Amino acid sequence: MSGTFVGMPAFPEAARAAVGDATLRANLRHATHTIRDKRARAVAELDDWARLREAGKRIKDHTLRHLDRYLLRLEEAVTAAGGTVHWAADAAEANRIVTRLVQETGESEVVKVKSMATQEIGLNEALEAAGVRAYETDLAELIVQLGHDRPSHILVPAIHRNRGEIRDIFRAEMGHWGRPAPDGLTDTPADLAEAARLHLREKFLRAKVGISGANFMVAETGTLVVVESEGNGRMCLTLPETLISVVGIEKVVPTWRDLEVFLQTLPRSSTAERMNPYTSTWTGTTDSDGPRAFHLVLLDNGRTDALADEVGRQALRCIRCSACLNVCPVYERAGGHAYGSVYPGPIGAILSPQLRSTASAVDASLPFASSLCGACYEVCPVAIDIPEVLVHLRERVVEGGEVTRRGVRVRLRPAKGHAAERAAMRAARWVFGRPGALRAGQRLASRTRAVHPRTLPGPGRAWSATRDLPPVPAEPFRDWWRRTHGEGSGA
Repeated sequence: MSGTFVGMPAFPEAARAAVGDATLRANLRHATHTIRDKRARAVAELDDWARLREAGKRIKDHTLRHLDRYLLRLEEAVTAAGGTVHWAADAAEANRIVTRLVQETGESEVVKVKSMATQEIGLNEALEAAGVRAYETDLAELIVQLGHDRPSHILVPAIHRNRGEIRDIFRAEMGHWGRPAPDGLTDTPADLAEAARLHLREKFLRAKVGISGANFMVAETGTLVVVESEGNGRMCLTLPETLISVVGIEKVVPTWRDLEVFLQTLPRSSTAERMNPYTSTWTGTTDSDGPRAFHLVLLDNGRTDALADEVGRQALRCIRCSACLNVCPVYERAGGHAYGSVYPGPIGAILSPQLRSTASAVDASLPFASSLCGACYEVCPVAIDIPEVLVHLRERVVEGGEVTRRGVRVRLRPAKGHAAERAAMRAARWVFGRPGALRAGQRLASRTRAVHPRTLPGPGRAWSATRDLPPVPAEPFRDWWRRTHGEGSGA
C-alpha cells in the first residue's frame, strides 16, 4: 500500500478515542447487527453452504499455488479480446499508469465504480495532483467523498454515518461537486437516494473515462466481474469511451465455472442476498457496445510477498464480503477508521500488515486488534483462519524473523515496546519446561493470593488497565487432584 492514513495513531490509541463516541458506536451496533442477522438467515437457506465454503477455499488455494500461470493466461485472453494489460509492481507504478492513460484521452475527470484497490493505492489523490478529478459513484463512497471522510467498512464505507449526517453532508457539499442537493432535502432514504441519483446522472452522461475494480477475473476468457446493488457500477462500465480496471492479482480465478461457487457465497455473505441485483461482466472490447478502449492494470503492491508466507497467504483468499467485520466485537466498538487502512476489521488486521509490512506503529499494532474469539473464521465464506494468522503476525512483531519484501528474503528486527513481553514468554517457557518449578510457583501464588495486586505494575499496566486480573485459586489444581484422587493418580 502507499502508506497509512496520514497522522493516524496506532490502533490502541485510535480505538480508545473511537469507543468514546456514543453516536459512532450506536451507528455501528445498529448496522452490523442488522447485516449479520440477515446474512445468517440467507446462509441458512443453503443445505450445502459448508461444501460451497470448502469449494471456494480450494479454488482460491489452487489459484494462488499456480498464480503465475493463471495471470499469464488472463493476459493472453484479455489481449485477444481487444484489451490492454499493464503490470504494476506497487502503488506508485499503478498510479503512474492510470494517470498516463487518462491524460492520453485528453479528459480531466473520471467516474469510478467502488474499488478498494484504487483506495489502497491512493489513486484519487494521484489523479488530483495531475489535474484530474475523480467522482465516486457508489452511494456510500459518494457520501465519504462529499464528507471529506475515509471509508470505514468494506461493504458499507459510510456505515459510521446516520441519515441525519448524510442529509447535512449532501446539503453542504453537493453544490461544490456538481448538481446541488434539492431544496428542503429530508433524511428519508428515498429522498437521499433521489438526491444522489440526480447528482450522479449528469456525471455518468458526461464522463468519457471510467475507472473500476473487479470482484473476479476469469483467466480462461479474460472476463472481469463486478457485483453491486445500485446499478451505478454498470453505468461506469458501459457509458464511458475508455474503461480502466485496477485489480489485485489475487482476484483471478481459473475458469468461468469457478464463478458458480463465488456468485452464491459472496452475495449471501455480504448483502445477505441470494444474488446481487447487478452482476456485470465484460471481456475486452466489442464494436458498438460499451467502451472502445479497455485497460486492465494488474496490481501487486505486496501481494507476492504475502504469497511467500505459508501461513499468511490465506488472507489472499479474501473475496471482500465483509462478513468478518459484522461479527467482530472489536470492530463493532472501534469502527473502521481506527485500523488506519482501507481494509478495516479482522481481514484488515491480517492483510494490511502483510501488504505494507509491520514497520509502522499502526501496522505493528493491527495483529493485536482482536480478541481471538474466532467469530471471523466461522463466517468467512472461503475459510480464512484469521485467528491463526493474527497469532502468526503477533509472533512476527514481537520476535522478528525472516519475511519476503519486494521478492527478497529479509530479517525483521523485533518491534520496539515488546521487550517485557519477550522476557515474560521466555520465563514462561523456562517454567513450563520444568514441572518442579511450575509446582513451586503455583503453590507460592496460592499462598500469597491475599496480597496480590489488582493491576499489574510497569508495562503490565497496558494489559490490566482494561481488564481484571484473574483471581488465583486457593489451591493449585495439581494439589487438589492429588488430595481428591490420591498420589498415584498421575496428576
